[in-house]
Amino acid sequence: MAPSSKADKKAAGDVAAWMFNVVTSVGIIIVNKALMANYGFFFATTLTGMHFVTTTLMTILLRWLGYIQASHLPLLDLLKFVLCANFSIVGMNISLMWNSVGFYQIAKLSMIPVSCLLEVSFDKIRYSRDTKLSIVVVLLGVAVCTVTDVSVNTKGFIAAFVAVWSTALQQYYVHYLQRKYSLSSFNLLGHTAPVQAGSLLLLGPLVDYWLTNKRIDHFDFTFPSLVFIILSCTIAIGTNLSQFICIGRFTAVSFQVIGHMKTILVLILGFLFFGKEGLNMQVVVGMLIAVCGMIWYGNASSKPGGKERRSHSIKHGSDSSQADDKV
Repeated sequence: MAPSSKADKKAAGDVAAWMFNVVTSVGIIIVNKALMANYGFFFATTLTGMHFVTTTLMTILLRWLGYIQASHLPLLDLLKFVLCANFSIVGMNISLMWNSVGFYQIAKLSMIPVSCLLEVSFDKIRYSRDTKLSIVVVLLGVAVCTVTDVSVNTKGFIAAFVAVWSTALQQYYVHYLQRKYSLSSFNLLGHTAPVQAGSLLLLGPLVDYWLTNKRIDHFDFTFPSLVFIILSCTIAIGTNLSQFICIGRFTAVSFQVIGHMKTILVLILGFLFFGKEGLNMQVVVGMLIAVCGMIWYGNASSKPGGKERRSHSIKHGSDSSQADDKV
């Protein structure tokens, strides 16, 4: 196959992966918002456990159909991943509860520099000046349109710190484990989803009771609420799979940067479906800045030297350092 044809095929695959992630992520946010606002189902941690149950069932079906081949993931690596992933889920829920919306958004934005630090420290990634500046522009744009009131308290700061670092580590691990053990997105989900489902269904009701002072066994499961729960769990299969696909194809930083397009889309859809309250010039300007930053990031990081992994190899008895992998 000609190089240009390979590049075109990869570009098409990249776009499809991003669209898959954006559509499923925005869809599940809208469905969960409706589930909580209309039916009072505030058991977010338990609901996430349900999401991983349906994801597990999907991986079992795909394995039975032969689409997932046998693979190995060491128990220690599996436990480290699940620990980070579960801390991320619980930490984000607690951070949202204990912090102002403004500080919660700032904490989410800080995941990009934390992910950059992990890639620079462990993968020896080097970013060009344009790539760094484009990331700053994205952060600035999203901050302008989402950050309003900002108040900080000690326990909220600790919750946000744990949430940010565990989320960044979880997303780093997705890329790291796929690369280290040659695992496809389906393979990795097949290993991690069952453990996450079991642990979150076990701990979720306790965490949700602690956060909301409501018991899930006292919830009135009406037919409409069950429809929304099933819809949420169904969409979650695509959300979980697309996250692994995107991070596997790119990196955690790229996933975070372009992923802020979802924030913009959620704002736009919120204005369309739930009224135009909060839509003002500041929000519009922030959206435009963020989109420009994302376009700049895509262009800057794709250029030679925009984002490269440094490796050290020994040639003729002497150490030499070279950029061997563009990411």
